[in-house]
Amino acid sequence: MNQKIIYEQPLNERIRTFLRLEFLFAQAAHHLRGKSHWDSRSTLSSLLDIMAIFGRTDLKTEVLKELERHAGTLARLEQNPDVDRKRLDETLRELEALTDKLHRNGGPIAAELRGNEFLSAIQQRSAIAGGACDFDLPGYHYWLEQPAAQRTRDLAGWLGHFESIAHAIQLILKLIRESASARPQIAENGFFQKTLDPNLPCQLVRVSVDRSTPCFAEISGGRHRFTVRFLSSSRADGHLHQTGEDIPFELGCCII
Repeated sequence: MNQKIIYEQPLNERIRTFLRLEFLFAQAAHHLRGKSHWDSRSTLSSLLDIMAIFGRTDLKTEVLKELERHAGTLARLEQNPDVDRKRLDETLRELEALTDKLHRNGGPIAAELRGNEFLSAIQQRSAIAGGACDFDLPGYHYWLEQPAAQRTRDLAGWLGHFESIAHAIQLILKLIRESASARPQIAENGFFQKTLDPNLPCQLVRVSVDRSTPCFAEISGGRHRFTVRFLSSSRADGHLHQTGEDIPFELGCCII
């Protein structure tokens, strides 16, 4: 088991959306392996959340911009004698392949799913607390009663519409996370603040804390600065309070 807990805070809307999608893709993949009705429900719930995010913005354009930006940044490292050329070339090829694949995919991502009446009905009812139960959606109830293999095929097929862009988002976040080395810091009385250079925009803050630390990190911030507060809750009433202890942690500011 990893001896550290990592807390992340995005500092712009694009990375915030990418992190939410990364979470939803991972959640869907986890439950897709299960065979129960509840696994299928959880997978479909994640799929509907993914569809809702893609329906609100032109994410394909955003992802392509990030892929091309990272390719340009990495290409400038080719003249650096200390760079791992094999790894650099592999990453550049992967960026190029994903960019080409997304360009070839004409139109919005998963546009075909928007006209799926089965998914639309579930999405509409899911906005109501408990609205996706059996008597509200008999068609959904019927589908859940089909063999697990059939449900898994359907779910995998729907999620497959997002495969290329999910891979691209995972690669972008991997490059961002690897762009910064974690450095030891101390949060005095449970509080730490850092000013950022607006000319070198930080995309993601990562705070790594030992698992034995009896509190958690709450990160907030924007373009110019961010703060880290270490909080714990009272077991009696559940209220949160900032610790008065000095907390050692490791900090990574991802600027790429």
